[in-house]
Amino acid sequence: MGTVQRLTGDLQAAAATQRQALELFRDLGHRRGEGDALNNLGTTQMVTGDYPAAAASHEQALELFREFGVQIGQAEALNNLGELLSLSSASQQARDHHIQALAIARDLGARQNEARALEAIGRCDIQDANPAEGAARLLEALAIYQRIGAPDAVRVQETLRDLRI
Repeated sequence: MGTVQRLTGDLQAAAATQRQALELFRDLGHRRGEGDALNNLGTTQMVTGDYPAAAASHEQALELFREFGVQIGQAEALNNLGELLSLSSASQQARDHHIQALAIARDLGARQNEARALEAIGRCDIQDANPAEGAARLLEALAIYQRIGAPDAVRVQETLRDLRI
């Protein structure tokens, strides 16, 4: 519910719902659910501009996912942390997180997370004045997005058009 609220722009309700889910999972002792709730809350916090809280939520989620060996959760949390770091122009740290997420996603065959990591690495390359490398990563991401029918393909196509390499 919190994700739907976030995607429809009701950020205050999304954060409240995600905090409620977090408390329910904690009360139940459901650590995997707690990690998912923290990751979702962190995404909402990032959208609202509360970067320190978002970083704390994603880092806690990553810690839980690592503790319980939930690899898909690790890939998602690493990609989220990488995106957050990109907002602060820490492209090398962001890239490191995305590279870790990419390795996990490829091991799992998690195409959406793989494409998301490739896209983000490409954007880091572009930010670091390596547009040719960035375009190559974006083309890899685009191929995956198109193969799985993800709407993210449109965003990548627009970025590639803007690069004009």
